[in-house]
Amino acid sequence: MPRPDFPKNIFEFQTRFSSEEECLKFMIESRWPDGYHCPRCGYAEYYWKKERKLLQCKQCGYQASVTAGTVMHRSKMPLRAWFNAAYLVTTYTPGMSALQFQRQLGESSYKTAFNMLHKLRAGMVREGRDRLNGLVEVDETYIGGERPGKTGRGAAGKVIVAGAVDIRGKYANRVRLRVIPNVTQYTLTNFMKDNVEEGSTVRTDDWSGYNKLPTHGYLHEIDMELIHIHRVFALLKTWLLGTHHGAVKKQHLQAYLNEYVFRFNRRETPMAAFQTILGLGSQHLGPTYESLYGIAKGSPLAWVHPNPKGVRNGS
Repeated sequence: MPRPDFPKNIFEFQTRFSSEEECLKFMIESRWPDGYHCPRCGYAEYYWKKERKLLQCKQCGYQASVTAGTVMHRSKMPLRAWFNAAYLVTTYTPGMSALQFQRQLGESSYKTAFNMLHKLRAGMVREGRDRLNGLVEVDETYIGGERPGKTGRGAAGKVIVAGAVDIRGKYANRVRLRVIPNVTQYTLTNFMKDNVEEGSTVRTDDWSGYNKLPTHGYLHEIDMELIHIHRVFALLKTWLLGTHHGAVKKQHLQAYLNEYVFRFNRRETPMAAFQTILGLGSQHLGPTYESLYGIAKGSPLAWVHPNPKGVRNGS
């Protein structure tokens, strides 16, 4: 049996998820699309423990939580708030800052909104996702403002982001982005192995860090334009500037990159992404507020300048 379908517009959404009971029903149908079977004994009948949102097996007594293993587990926020949050995050085209998110939810606590937003971002990354294939453009870009000193790939004080995009016809298809510590051959090769299938044709510029790609099973072409990945980088920086005002904590940047990738790869089906983020959330508990905000306290910001100097080829 397939998972439940998703609402096509805001009116369907508001009608369908108007109560906690409707949200719970959707969660159960999503997590057990073939009907509930006890994880311990396989029995198909259960008692519903409403207060704790538990399904208790009628045969062995095992209790399964509807929210266990999801970003909603042990949250004091009602499921309806989480569903509305997931809807806003996946369908609001420009994305949201934590402050905007707080206002939209009508939540008095910035801390709560911040934590919910990052937990949902954690649900955007699927373990073991398919690698890019076919014709793939790869390059790096630098997130950071203008600074004195060395320019280009040796620029100091900036965050390096590696990117790859596979091409279908004349258009970019899927994208992958990762914060990397440097642009050495070792680092770039590992990024490739994790994100691009062997046998693919990889286009890069003439940076020496890509010279050994053929020895790792890739067909390598030199292209100094790389228009698709450069466009992805330009849109990324525009998004960071417009939605997050160009400043994010360095240790949070990967989370923002994950959100951008999630949005980009589902740009044709934003409503389906609402269902996806809840399904993915069943595999991700998500970070705690302390791990996101407490550790980050006082750490430097990665300021995004609209036209940073020293970045080759406009990337």
